[in-house]
Amino acid sequence: VSLGSGLSREPRSRAVEQVHLRCTAGSLHWMYPARALRVLLEPNLASARHTTVCIKPASDFQGASIYLERAGQLHLVVSEAEGARPQHVSCFSAHSPQGVALFLQASPQRDISRRTASFQYELLSNQSAAGPDFKKMALAEAMCRPCDNVELLMAICSSDFVVKGSIRNVSHDSENHMSQVDVSVQRVYRQKNRIFQQEEGSGEWRGPIRTLLQCQVKKGGGDFLFTGNEHFGEAWLGCAPRFKDFMLVYQAARERGANPCEF
Repeated sequence: VSLGSGLSREPRSRAVEQVHLRCTAGSLHWMYPARALRVLLEPNLASARHTTVCIKPASDFQGASIYLERAGQLHLVVSEAEGARPQHVSCFSAHSPQGVALFLQASPQRDISRRTASFQYELLSNQSAAGPDFKKMALAEAMCRPCDNVELLMAICSSDFVVKGSIRNVSHDSENHMSQVDVSVQRVYRQKNRIFQQEEGSGEWRGPIRTLLQCQVKKGGGDFLFTGNEHFGEAWLGCAPRFKDFMLVYQAARERGANPCEF
C-alpha cells in the first residue's frame, strides 16, 4: 500500500488517518510523514489462525516511529533511529481477534525533504512462529536438527521452496545471529518467489538460504534437497537431507502409499 504524501492533507487538521490492510502479508509506504497514521491489520482469513505479527522496517525508514496499540496504550516497536537497521524484525502476539492496530507517529521536521516511512509485515500462524521475536520465528524453520521421515515427507508438500543443489559457500553474520548458505541449484521443484535465479553468462541457477548462526552450518560436499519457507522475501532453511537419503525415504513411503504428496 502506498499512501502518497502526508503533506497533501489540511495543515491544521489533527485527524488521524486510518488505513485497513486485509492481507496476511504486505507492505506500507508513507511518503512525507505528517502527524499520525493508524494502521489496522485485519486479514480476511480466520484471525484465530494468525497469532503473531512481525514487521520489518525498510533500510531507509525515516520520518516516523511505529507503536503497537494494545488495550488503549501505545508500545514503541520501531523508533526512527532503529529504522536504518535492515535486519531488525519485531514480532508480537496478536491478542485481539479483531486484528492488530499499529500507530505511526510522524517525527517533527524542520524542512520538507523527502522521507518515507515504509515497512513490510507478515501475520504468522502459531505453527510457524515460536515466540515474540524473529530469532524464535526463524528457529521454527531452522531447528538445528535433522528432520525425521514424517517431517521430511511433509516438507516437500508444504514448503515455500524445494530445490536440489549443492553448497557453494557458507558465510556467517555474528551481529545478526544468522548464517547464509549460497546454493548452486540443479533443479527447482518449487519456489514461491524468484529467490533462486539463473545467472546471466554462466546460465547457472543460484540462490541464498538463511539459517540461524547457532545451527553451525558448514560447507559439505554432495547434493542436498533444500526445503524451507520465506519470510520478508528471504528463504529460511527447513529440512535439508542429502538427496540420495531423501529418495530412499520417499520411494519407501510411496511403495507403502504413505507419501502425503507426489514429488
